[in-house]
Amino acid sequence: MNNEFKYEEAVREIEQIVAKMESNTTDIDAMAEQLKRAQELIKLCKDKLTKTDEEIKKVLEF
Repeated sequence: MNNEFKYEEAVREIEQIVAKMESNTTDIDAMAEQLKRAQELIKLCKDKLTKTDEEIKKVLEF
């Protein structure tokens, strides 16, 4: 993902991956790749939320 990472897009992609896993329409190798992708997206989302939280706290300190 590039610097223009969009939280909402990542969440939608995670939801799509989860739906594929729940429907059992993906073979095990593809599922492993999808799981890795979901983990990457979750980390990006968590990092973005943490950064945003820190920025809000800085603003509120003034």
